Amino acid sequence: MTTYDVPAVRPEPTAAPREVWTVASGDLRPAANETCWPVQEKLERDLGAAVEGLGWSVHRGHPYDEAKKHGFIDSQRAGLEIFKQIPPDAPLIVVEAVWQYSHHVLAGLRSHRGPILVVANWVGDFPGLVGLLGLTASLTKAGVDHSALWSKDFTDDWARNGLRTWFETGTIVHDQSHVHDLGEQPESPERELGVALARQLKADKAIAGVFDEGCMGMYNAIFDDELINPLGIYKERLSQSALVAEMQKVTDDEAEGVHQWLIDRGMTFHLGTDEATELTKAQLISQYKMYIAALRISDDFGLDAVGIQYQQGLKDTVPASDLAEGLLNNVQRPPAFSRDGSRELYAGKALPHFNEVDWGVAVDSLATNRIWTAMGLDPATTLHDIRWGEEYDGRFVWVMEISGSVPASHHGGYDKSYSKRQNPMFFPLGGGTLAGVSKPGEVVWSRVFIMDGVLHADIGRLTAVELPEEETQRRLNATNPEWPIMHAVLHGVTRDQFMARHKANHLCVTYAPDGETADRALAAKAAIFDELGIRVHLIGNATV
Repeated sequence: MTTYDVPAVRPEPTAAPREVWTVASGDLRPAANETCWPVQEKLERDLGAAVEGLGWSVHRGHPYDEAKKHGFIDSQRAGLEIFKQIPPDAPLIVVEAVWQYSHHVLAGLRSHRGPILVVANWVGDFPGLVGLLGLTASLTKAGVDHSALWSKDFTDDWARNGLRTWFETGTIVHDQSHVHDLGEQPESPERELGVALARQLKADKAIAGVFDEGCMGMYNAIFDDELINPLGIYKERLSQSALVAEMQKVTDDEAEGVHQWLIDRGMTFHLGTDEATELTKAQLISQYKMYIAALRISDDFGLDAVGIQYQQGLKDTVPASDLAEGLLNNVQRPPAFSRDGSRELYAGKALPHFNEVDWGVAVDSLATNRIWTAMGLDPATTLHDIRWGEEYDGRFVWVMEISGSVPASHHGGYDKSYSKRQNPMFFPLGGGTLAGVSKPGEVVWSRVFIMDGVLHADIGRLTAVELPEEETQRRLNATNPEWPIMHAVLHGVTRDQFMARHKANHLCVTYAPDGETADRALAAKAAIFDELGIRVHLIGNATV
């Protein structure tokens, strides 16, 4: 008789009474984890004091690593091993003061049976709020029940009451009365336009090129073909190694032409000589070559939009992709030609770029570009991180930032844009941003996301406002001063309502010349999404 060495089923650990377990998902980049560890430590102390004040004890699920100089879960394998030691029925808090990679903890959270709470600190210096939104959006896509909470230091009554409720009931229910399903749209020229554009997209189809899908640990940002093909959108899967190879074929003279074009239009470059810490001309030349190479590859494959993976992969090979991304998103941009010089590529057009290969942005940008172009508006669009915000002069003003993909028209032109070196913590080889302060004006914002296995879209309105120079600089210094910033006032949405509902770390923004036009563009955008089969929700005061 044959016998087998049958493995024993691992016994499940158990939690002590009134004991909550905590984990901290971190970055994939060692420098980021080490640099960000002190702010994570403070958040965990603040949260621990609040938890103990409610009569519970904290059991941290993994220790500080003396060799790595941080206590984050920094890989999927580390997460799998750590979750083996966590009681699956214990109350579990994921504590985030930084950007985190969702796949580090997603496997463990999928199988966790106890209540899950994701918390973040309400500060701007490190992107804990961005990390929270990325993880909660990923859990939403995965169908994992969870709650979320945010606070500056967890001493305020709102946060403490939220914690108490979670301990007592296993969930926190936030106010989402600002969310309204689209319903039946009235007949209008905007609805007619949106429906026609949707039917055209489904019939003629579009191709979005993606350089190495699955960037920055954003499980929420990966849309399967089965979800987007019915919209008429198809993927062209590309390798970033091909992008680097194509960059090597671009001549220095071609790159210098891009630089001179930007100089002639008044863009400012903060240059130095230290490659390790300063922006240099050599870094810019590499970025210009990436810009031209991306256009040539896009032309090769007939792409309607393109997404470069961003930091991972490229960061150890060439300077940052951000400057190239911002140029692609603008209608007015340096001319780039085919390899034989006979044709200008995408002449007079923006080539929508979806930063961090976020498919929610890809779908949105394709629709936005077609609507705004058909309405005779500037189709320049971008994503922003929902970074942070504070009250100013009686209203809550959000800090929206992204590392460099903002089109110059959002700043009011290249003469109001500048480029600074990316932080060495994220970009060891440097590279410049396409930065500035977003001009005051009326904006349509939106987010396409996955919930309950289908595509949804939240659409709203905001006003980009102008703040005094010293307040702008204070906010930049409190976040990332080298990045572009938008001072955003959402229409009819409070801070906590937005945090409770938003299903992404990103949102898309596109300008209109005035409020009335923005409302009409929003109606057309709702119509194209609705006709494509995306479930549309109007947020705050947005109407059609």
